[in-house]
Amino acid sequence: MLTLAVMACQRAPVELAFQYSSNASSRTGLTALSDGVLLGNEAGTVVRLDREGRPVWTTRLGREVAVAPALAGESVVVGTVVGEVACLSLEDGKERWRLGGEPPVLTPPVGDDAGHTVFLVAPDGAVRALAVDSGQERWKRPAPKAPAPASAESLEPQPSVAPGLRAAPVLVADVLVVPLGSGLWALDARSGEPRWSQPVKDVVGLDSERDTVFVATRPGRLLALSVKDGSTRWEQRFSDGLTGPPARALGALWVGAGPSSLVGLSTSEGREVARVVLPSPLVGRVQVGLEDLLLVPTSGHEGNLVALKAPGWTPAFTVRADTPLRTRPVVRGPLVFVLGLDGRVLAWRLRVPPPA
Repeated sequence: MLTLAVMACQRAPVELAFQYSSNASSRTGLTALSDGVLLGNEAGTVVRLDREGRPVWTTRLGREVAVAPALAGESVVVGTVVGEVACLSLEDGKERWRLGGEPPVLTPPVGDDAGHTVFLVAPDGAVRALAVDSGQERWKRPAPKAPAPASAESLEPQPSVAPGLRAAPVLVADVLVVPLGSGLWALDARSGEPRWSQPVKDVVGLDSERDTVFVATRPGRLLALSVKDGSTRWEQRFSDGLTGPPARALGALWVGAGPSSLVGLSTSEGREVARVVLPSPLVGRVQVGLEDLLLVPTSGHEGNLVALKAPGWTPAFTVRADTPLRTRPVVRGPLVFVLGLDGRVLAWRLRVPPPA
């Protein structure tokens, strides 16, 4: 196990490429595109930016967009807190269809790899699959009752739970794994039929690798579950709780642990392989930059983006955004995009250091 404290570094090998203000606070995070990013904000604006920070298009939905837009083929599916779901053209942002009178969209939509279906989770736990080309409902499952371990019983309605942002589902092959207030559910992505369930609650995030889904909970449980049947492959517990979702990067599974640590674990065994003390908690996900850099966004008011160098996880540099960073960076070549809580998108260009 390696424990480090992130300290002041020498001149950072980065330069600010641009900053763009969306003119309102944002908590959506960035949706990565091949040539830029997408974001939404509290004013109900959806923006596509190119690599140089120029708006390709701007679409105004009028009400807050609280979670990241979903990319589905050549379309973008986005929802608002008042229950509108819209499909926009990725090319020019024009509206293709819109549904009104829907449940508030407080969980990020998830699209399938083919770009044909998008999955939405309502605040009460109901799950729907919509056709991307038309918005037509393919299937719907009502909110489940509290599950028994590894069960595959039919889903039954339950009373609504208090609205609030929830961790996004993950789609692994044809299985949609959904964190709900009543537990963790796996549904057949084609039919909505339940595959299995586990009584894992207060989930802060999921990630997946081949046939395994990794689950982090706020009280401090980190589990690796079989996608096939929900059985536990390994489990670790953190006495100070977990502050952010898990993310695979550079051969390890990384998670934010209380009060302000970054912990790396073996994906196959759950064995701790690294621990780094951060200047403030990690509540988003780490990202990889320039092959051997681990980029860590921190949530303090200074908004430090910490870069750690593999394999020793020594500090390479720290750059400051002056706004909390609560979502995962996006990397495109030497460019690193981050979204601040104040709605600014900042991009830094990483400079490859000369050979020693």
